[in-house]
Amino acid sequence: MFIAGTETTSSTVEWGMTEILRNPNVYKKVLMELDQVVGNDRFVEERDISNLPYLQAAVKEVFRLHPAVPLIVPRRTNEACEVSGYHIPKDCIVFVNVWGMARDHTIWEEPCEFKPERFIGSSVDVKGQDFNLMPFGTGKRICVGMPLGQRMVHFYLAALLHAFEWECSLEILDSLEEKVGLTIEKGKSLVGIPKPRLSPSVYLQ
Repeated sequence: MFIAGTETTSSTVEWGMTEILRNPNVYKKVLMELDQVVGNDRFVEERDISNLPYLQAAVKEVFRLHPAVPLIVPRRTNEACEVSGYHIPKDCIVFVNVWGMARDHTIWEEPCEFKPERFIGSSVDVKGQDFNLMPFGTGKRICVGMPLGQRMVHFYLAALLHAFEWECSLEILDSLEEKVGLTIEKGKSLVGIPKPRLSPSVYLQ
């Protein structure tokens, strides 16, 4: 469980950094919000996250477009049923393709575009209540690490983006090739050079 939690969090943070850095308008809005809420004389703290709605929307968009695993935990049907015209017999093992759902144009407008704005003012969450967005699964078998995973992804992205400017190769940023292992990883690992963007005294604390 520890290995799975570490792997899913690290791959999600890598995808988050990639998408935010390769979308200048999103990057600008995230930094503007961080500077307004946190300032440049201290590091981000966990209590700041609730006051960063645009960052929260960006993280939801990362969870949507780059779910850590493509298929959630399988289910077995208790009885025969029909879903969207497909007959599913009793005792059938069913896998839900959350990766495919994220790219379904009948569910999402411009599904392959990274647009945090789609979640601004939206009640859609990632806790399994909205079947359009289930990166952690749903029901009794929802990922037990969801609360911790959410907090870690929000905090890591906020801390990395707030404390440093990042210089990355455009070739690596623009490469969205995926590699499927324990999780859906970025095919070409993100490599960035950090440069301090806060007051020098902050880094000496």
